[in-house]
Amino acid sequence: MKYIILVGDGMPDLPIAELGGKTPMAAANKPNMNYIASMGINGRAFTVPRSMTPESDTANLALMGYNPEIYSKGRSPLEAVSMGINMAEDETAIRANLVALSDLGEPYEEKIMLDHSSDEIPTEEARILIEDLNKHFANDVFRLYAGISYRHCLIWKNCPPFYDFSRPHDILGESIKAYLPTKDTSRPFLKLMKESFEFLNNHPLNVKRAAAGKKKANSLWLWSPGKKPALPSFKDMTGLDASVVCAVDLIKGIGLCAGMDAPEVEGATGNIDTNFKGKADVALRELMNGKDLVYIHVEAPDECGHRGEADNKVKSIELIDSEILGYMMQELDKAGEHYKILLTPDHPTPISARTHTLDAVPFVIYKSNQKRKGNIEIYDEKSGYEGGVYLEDGYKLMDLFLKV
Repeated sequence: MKYIILVGDGMPDLPIAELGGKTPMAAANKPNMNYIASMGINGRAFTVPRSMTPESDTANLALMGYNPEIYSKGRSPLEAVSMGINMAEDETAIRANLVALSDLGEPYEEKIMLDHSSDEIPTEEARILIEDLNKHFANDVFRLYAGISYRHCLIWKNCPPFYDFSRPHDILGESIKAYLPTKDTSRPFLKLMKESFEFLNNHPLNVKRAAAGKKKANSLWLWSPGKKPALPSFKDMTGLDASVVCAVDLIKGIGLCAGMDAPEVEGATGNIDTNFKGKADVALRELMNGKDLVYIHVEAPDECGHRGEADNKVKSIELIDSEILGYMMQELDKAGEHYKILLTPDHPTPISARTHTLDAVPFVIYKSNQKRKGNIEIYDEKSGYEGGVYLEDGYKLMDLFLKV
C-alpha cells in the first residue's frame, strides 16, 4: 500500500459573489476530488488548536501527526532547516519578508502595507536584494539568508525577546503604524526595518521594478521568531518511510526535521505558476523508488487567497485536481499499485480576509481497493460537515488515515 497526503494550502473559503455565490472549492471543475469524496470517508478536522494562531507551520505539523501545542516553535526555524542553516543554541531565526510599502515621502510609521510579497518577487531578484542588504548590514550578531521569492530568514545571535510583531499578510492596505513593535526590547528590530527601507527603496533593482510597473521590494518585515526545532522521527512514529514534495522552505523544513527526504522539484515556485505536474512526477518517482508515503504540499491556493484573486484560486484548485491528483491516480492504477489518499487543506485563506482564519477543514480519505459509494457528490467546505467525521484534535487525522 502506498500513501499520499495532498495538501491544498488555504483552499477553504466563503461564498463569493463573482463566483455565483459559491466558494472557490465549490466553483472549481475538479472531477477527481469529487470522485474520491464520493467514494471515500469525509469529515472535518481542526488542524490548528483553537488557542493558537492559524499559521501554516502549526497546521502542517498537525497534518503530519505532530501535536502543535507541543512541537510548534515558530515557522522561521523550520525554514532555516530547509535552507541548510545549522542554528546554534544561542541563535534565533526570524522570518524576514521583502514587502512593498508605500513611497510617498511619509515617515516610516505612516507607510501603507501594499503587498506582503512585493508582487511575488522572483527568487533571483530577491536574492540580489538580500545579498546587498547583507553587505550593508550583516555583522557578528545577525545575518540574512535568502529563501524563495519574498520569504527570507534572519538569524540573530543572543536575540532580544520580542512578542509584538504582526504578520504582514494580515495588514494589507493598512497603515503599518499600529502594527510596528513598541516594546523596548524590540527597538533593534524596528531600527533594522527602517534602515532596510532607506537602503532598498532606491536600490537600482527596485528603481527598475518601479519603471516596469511593479511594486518595489523596499522593506524587510520581521516576524515569527523561534529557536532550533526538534521533532520525533516520522518513520519511528508511523513505521513509514516518507518524502515531502513542496516549494516552500517552511514545509520542507518540517519534513527534514521529521527525518523525511525532500527532493527538489524543478519549476516549483509556491505560486499559481508552479510546476504542478512536476510535483506529481517527483512524488510518483519517490513512491516507485521505495517510499511508503509522500506528503505533497501546494501553496498556490493560499497565495491566491492572500492576493484576493478568486479566479486564480479556482484555477489553482483545478490544476491540483488534474495535474496532481488525477494524474497520480491514473499512473498508480496503471502500475497496479494499491494506494490511500488523504486530501485536505491545512487552513482556510478566504478571499475576503486575505489571510488565514481559524476553522475546521474538510478532508477526504480514499482507498483505491476499498471504494465505498456515499452521498457526497462535491468536495468542498460542506462535504466536511456532510461526511460526519469530526476531529477536534487535527493531529489525530494522520492516525485515522493510516488505520482506516
